[in-house]
Amino acid sequence: MKVLVIGGGAREHALCRSLSLDPGVTALHCAPGNAGIGEVAELHPVDALDGAAVARLATELGAGLVVVGPEAPLVAGVADAVRAAGIPCFGPSKEAARLEGSKAFAKDVMAEAGVPTARSYVCTTPEEIDGALAAFGAPYVVKDDGLAAGKGVVVTEDLTAAREHALACGRVVIEEFLDGPEVSLFAVTDGETVVPLQPAQDFKRALDGDAGPNTGGMGAYSPLPWADPKLVDEVMDTVLQPTVDELRRRGTPFSGLLYAGLAITSRGVRVIEFNARFGDPETQVVLARLRTPLAGLLLGAANGTLDQQPPLQWHDDAAVTVVVASHNYPDTPRTGDPIEGLDEVAAEDAPHAYVLHAGTKRDGDAVLSAGGRVLSVTATGKDLGKARERAYRAVARIRLDGSQHRTDIARKAAEG
Repeated sequence: MKVLVIGGGAREHALCRSLSLDPGVTALHCAPGNAGIGEVAELHPVDALDGAAVARLATELGAGLVVVGPEAPLVAGVADAVRAAGIPCFGPSKEAARLEGSKAFAKDVMAEAGVPTARSYVCTTPEEIDGALAAFGAPYVVKDDGLAAGKGVVVTEDLTAAREHALACGRVVIEEFLDGPEVSLFAVTDGETVVPLQPAQDFKRALDGDAGPNTGGMGAYSPLPWADPKLVDEVMDTVLQPTVDELRRRGTPFSGLLYAGLAITSRGVRVIEFNARFGDPETQVVLARLRTPLAGLLLGAANGTLDQQPPLQWHDDAAVTVVVASHNYPDTPRTGDPIEGLDEVAAEDAPHAYVLHAGTKRDGDAVLSAGGRVLSVTATGKDLGKARERAYRAVARIRLDGSQHRTDIARKAAEG
């Protein structure tokens, strides 16, 4: 089977890496890709938001499966265009992708499906914003209703900062603060059958100790030794299956990757948000642990045959990802700096540690930074402690002027 992956970040590199290891994949293409993806897939220029262009490329390549990585193309309807061209596509329709594209829509779906989530108000005027902030009190949770590349949420004790963010958003969701640790749980679904993956935890704040501004994610780990063994079953019963059933009932079935961001609160599991695609950087650790070949699983979701798939198989190893970000991230990042040490990681740390590219581009023989999050250094080990040790050993080999990374990814979980 020929597979075309759409996107150019570390999530797409993780997907391409897993697909390149799948014996059922005869040719692997990615558009637009990045410097690292180019080592495992043939790259093609394309406007990822242009459904007609993506469908045309997939047709020209004879792709038997298209996998749409990022959220923006899904919300733009790229998966619909690919399916209209008669090509199986892993990714929800434009209508179903509203689950991520509009937090207000997601709240409405959860209310209808009886899914536990935070109490919230949807606000469009300064008066509504002030009323909602007063109703919930600090800490204030303010979410841009639309897509914001992982940076549209502000959680703060500062009423002025919360109000300023809300006013800047236009349409905004203000909700109660959820206490407790956060968990990311992905599920592959064909709109009816739901197959959960292994849970992961990511680190949103820029700095050690969960300080600093929110980012797209600075690292992740899996499995979660502290989590209740029944957590996945509980979330399947109370969150994932009811949500998929409700969307099908509405006539907009959700086919693709349903990502539940969860808070394990003192009152039980609550949904923080839904995403309509694989999360970054959690994908990097979840796929590092998945033993089942990826292409057949994704094709089963695209074709509506997930119920015929055998149970997923997992490696016993733990996995840790550490994100190396550019100078000044998450504000306007500096780009164009050379990245050195990648060959050393490949020579010294493989196969237990490897580098997935996020924001990179090739310039002759050099690899340059080309985004805020530049690399996802991923490692596996018999436990989280060993995986952390290998990940940070590999990070230490990488030289990128002005770069930053957190030093505490998975530390608490590894120390038990």
